[in-house]
Amino acid sequence: MQKPLVHKVLAIGIVLVAAAVLFGKSTKLMMSWKNPAYIPTRKFHRVLALGLSNKTEVRADFEDTLAAELSNKGYEAVPGNAILLRPVGTQLDINSLKEQIRANQIEAVVVSRLVKVDNTVTYVPATAYFMPFPYYNTLYGYYGALYPVVYSPGYLQKEKKVRVETNLYFVNGAPDGQLVWTGMTDTLNPSNVHKAIKGLVNIVVTKMEKEGVL
Repeated sequence: MQKPLVHKVLAIGIVLVAAAVLFGKSTKLMMSWKNPAYIPTRKFHRVLALGLSNKTEVRADFEDTLAAELSNKGYEAVPGNAILLRPVGTQLDINSLKEQIRANQIEAVVVSRLVKVDNTVTYVPATAYFMPFPYYNTLYGYYGALYPVVYSPGYLQKEKKVRVETNLYFVNGAPDGQLVWTGMTDTLNPSNVHKAIKGLVNIVVTKMEKEGVL
């Protein structure tokens, strides 16, 4: 009776580990704020997708993915890498940004930046597993389920949390751009940068649409 029990416990363990890996890669919107002073007069037409990162490839991937998501929602989206020259190791020139926004008739800018990355290690103690009914309805099932009790050994669990801030600015409403919306997302254990970016972009764009700022 012990071998089937052990196999069942192992199967449960595999399912739990798979679920932890699957849901550990999710992105969640932790907070959002809508400017009560902003009163939309009409829907935005041309939107600039902008990423702030010193990693050129990640920045370009983010801007392209964000622009594609906005385009799917019906906006004429422009990725920042299509109109802005940002050599590696240099900062974006504000005057150049303003000129490109005017020249390309940009009405709004969605910009995201990495806030922080937290790495934590947690010890998960050993756990005893008890098998419930129907193992109780026979003598050997009961005996095999409760003696000996099966233990899962303790282990170290490593987690990585990436926090990203996303802002929406209306650039035609004020000289320096008016903040319309801001949101903060946390992504746990991202193993693939592109998939993490895609999930983040989908969440923030959907939220902005629901709140009526896009």
